[in-house]
Amino acid sequence: MNRRDFLRSERAWRTAGLLLGGVHELNQPESEQIQQEFALLHASRRAMGTDFEVLLPYGIPHALAAAESALNEVDCLEQQLTVYRETSEVSRLNRVAPHAPVPVEQRLYELLVLARSITQETLGAYDITAGALIKAWRQNRAGGRVPTGEERTEALSQVGMQHVILTPEEHSVRYLKPGLEIDLGSIGKGYALDRLAEVLGRDWNLTSALLHGGHSSVYAMGTEPGNDRGWTIGIQHPWNSERRLALVWLRDRGLGTSAATFQYVEYQGRKLGHILDPRTGWPAEGIASVTVVAPTAAWADALATAFFIMGLERTREYCDRHPDIGAIVLPESEPTPVVFGLGADEVSVLPD
Repeated sequence: MNRRDFLRSERAWRTAGLLLGGVHELNQPESEQIQQEFALLHASRRAMGTDFEVLLPYGIPHALAAAESALNEVDCLEQQLTVYRETSEVSRLNRVAPHAPVPVEQRLYELLVLARSITQETLGAYDITAGALIKAWRQNRAGGRVPTGEERTEALSQVGMQHVILTPEEHSVRYLKPGLEIDLGSIGKGYALDRLAEVLGRDWNLTSALLHGGHSSVYAMGTEPGNDRGWTIGIQHPWNSERRLALVWLRDRGLGTSAATFQYVEYQGRKLGHILDPRTGWPAEGIASVTVVAPTAAWADALATAFFIMGLERTREYCDRHPDIGAIVLPESEPTPVVFGLGADEVSVLPD
């Protein structure tokens, strides 16, 4: 664990704002600002290709031990979920499941059931079985190319949650398509944060903490000191590091952001990003960033990817059908984001 700067004294909005892209110098009415200075305990660890961090209000008994215990959970989950280790449970699943049903750990099975449900609700815009497609684009992008039509067709033939059989009695998984591979990169960080929150609440009786993985995945337990609305999260513009799109007040909920970043390849005058539409085999276009607020960080992460692919109107329709889901969507062609399903006490859009 990174013990450096474990104790810091900062404003709540300043600390949380760093999570999603730096400090926003608040230009708001006095009533919208957090006035109380307080200290936060920070603990971080590198896992899943990013930095996970636990922020706890100063004065909590055994805070360091609690943070270490939670971060140990991330290490265990990485060993289970990663596709970059041959020994992980998911890697073994990808090897064996095309040939026979594979029993998996109960919580992993439940995560796969959640992913399947989101796939069905988003009509295939979200799909964890896109491993072959992700590989095809990653290999070509490294050389500044895009997959050929033949390569995309072959990869798409190996994608589809409908080709995965989940059997609840045995918690087993079977793939019906050779070459199909599950990749949990779009939900794994959020899932890990949910598990960290469980550890802090169950084992340490904590009710206030802010957890994040790689700045784009967040879970807020309770509220920050001096702010009954929750923890204040700043949402960064995907291309302008000096600009914040909005402030979100998060309490006992997860938040996930998907954005068009500098990871792209130029093709016929278009900049093709890294978020792939599993239905077409092409990168999604038209949306600059999506931030989702949901009951869990896993759900928020997955829906942020889905909404980025689905676009503005389909996202609006989804949020209308699901009152516990909120979204902040920035179209590529617009300077200001559109908000669905969040009230004025939960989000404040900032001027451009």
